[in-house]
Amino acid sequence: MTGSGKMTGKLRSEEVQAELKRLYGGRNDMTAFQTERYEKLIRRYEELFGETGRLKLVSAPGRTEIGGNHTDHNRGCVLAASVNLDTVAAVSPREDMLVRLMSEGYPEVTVDLDDLTVHEAEYGTTAALIRGVAAGMREHGRKIGGFNAAVTSTVAAGSGLSSSAAFEVMLTGVYDALFNDGGMAFAERAVIGKYAENVYFGKPSGLLDQMASAAGGLVTVDFGTDPAGIRAMDHDFAAAGYALVVVGTGGSHADLTEYYASIPAEMKAVAAQLGGRDLRDIDEKAFTEHLGELREKLGDRPLMRAMHFYDENRRVQAQVAALDAGDMNAFLKEINASGRSSFMYLQNVWARPEEQGLSLALCLAERILGARGAWRVHGGGFAGTTLNFVPSDLLDAFTGTMERAFGTGCCKVLDIRPQGVYVLDPEE
Repeated sequence: MTGSGKMTGKLRSEEVQAELKRLYGGRNDMTAFQTERYEKLIRRYEELFGETGRLKLVSAPGRTEIGGNHTDHNRGCVLAASVNLDTVAAVSPREDMLVRLMSEGYPEVTVDLDDLTVHEAEYGTTAALIRGVAAGMREHGRKIGGFNAAVTSTVAAGSGLSSSAAFEVMLTGVYDALFNDGGMAFAERAVIGKYAENVYFGKPSGLLDQMASAAGGLVTVDFGTDPAGIRAMDHDFAAAGYALVVVGTGGSHADLTEYYASIPAEMKAVAAQLGGRDLRDIDEKAFTEHLGELREKLGDRPLMRAMHFYDENRRVQAQVAALDAGDMNAFLKEINASGRSSFMYLQNVWARPEEQGLSLALCLAERILGARGAWRVHGGGFAGTTLNFVPSDLLDAFTGTMERAFGTGCCKVLDIRPQGVYVLDPEE
């Protein structure tokens, strides 16, 4: 039997159907949809690359940032979760070091892994991530090789759910499944993904996105320890009567890298003035005592962003404590406080005054939800999405209002995915 035939048979097995329900279930059972999606990807692989006896499927999820907006890059605290939207690749190894990757809706990308140097001309491209993850794998003592891949994703670019991290973590799964023993720890996957994004892709992100995608489930992470302190959490928002809704406002992330980069740079500039590498090195009392000279040297905004950092770390701890206690009212209060701080002090809700889709989405959420829900900028900000905790009985009213403002399909109701990388191998 061919590799694709074995894979289709395995996909329909009782064991794998149960796995798909575990990964993609929640508020709505998407097992049938995901089975059809996987089968379509297998057929597409056949059309692109022909039959193979060594086909595997590798999936990695997108992520939602719940608490800790722009704290990870200065070794702060976060609360995050992987979601049931993902990037999936049908892959098989090649005999050479060439990667041929066809992602649905995009031109073919070809990368020669015999060359793992940084190509500045590739900044911001898929090729950069393929090359960068391969380089990171090799630096960590892992084997690499060429492969053919057909890729599909429900983590849309610009959705605020970190399509780049899902792609990076998926690539670690591909290299691991095809050329290693498949036993990579999630923290190693995250570090390699961040390395590829920072060095090869040219985006100065922190580790939150990759860590949440790789770890799976709801996790709180303290990046101030080495290694990062990670605790898995078990909380069912749907059972508590709330839906996690991400609203896409239609704003573009194009040409916004300098805005994202300014946040960690300004925070680190404050730390450097006080003799530290980043804000986690600097005691808040010392920061407060030097406000005057810091303002004279750096200006106003870096100081407000530093204050957001200190307060946001405390808010994450309060959010975790509230969830541990089952106190949703206290949790929602902290989410809204985080959102206000991002808007007022971090200042990552808009980049250009004539484009304020996020501001409008937050305004509408406050009008609809009032004291019953929570709303805040989601992820990096400046454009993209908001995160909202919506009571189940207000879900239709909420999504209807948002769709009138931002278009049909702008709302994604998310469920937390309990696992990071998932590999389906018909031989296992």
